[in-house]
Amino acid sequence: MDSKSKLEKILEFLNAKKAKEVKVIDLKDMSILTDYFVICGGTSTTHIKALADGLDEMLSQEGIKYLHMEGYNSARWILMDYSDVIVHIFHEQEREFYSLERLWSAGIVSDTTENLGKSNI
Repeated sequence: MDSKSKLEKILEFLNAKKAKEVKVIDLKDMSILTDYFVICGGTSTTHIKALADGLDEMLSQEGIKYLHMEGYNSARWILMDYSDVIVHIFHEQEREFYSLERLWSAGIVSDTTENLGKSNI
């Protein structure tokens, strides 16, 4: 599956499961590490773990497994590395503190609620 198709599946899932402030940073022209960062939040550690578990289950059914996961036990910032798409699921305070959108501001940051399904993602 190409990175854009994978991204669209991830975004559909996160939006359906009420992830907060879902953003995409397009890094295709900036980084050899990945094509996209997906950054979102959860309302509690339970919600954050449920988002990670559900995303893993949904993508596993498509034959896609993450290469690496970090932060699951504390559920304050879970990183799921799907090679060409890296998903960051934050608790509100950690998201504000680390501010990945600001750190990677040279990439194209998209509000997915406005751009989901458009060809510019």
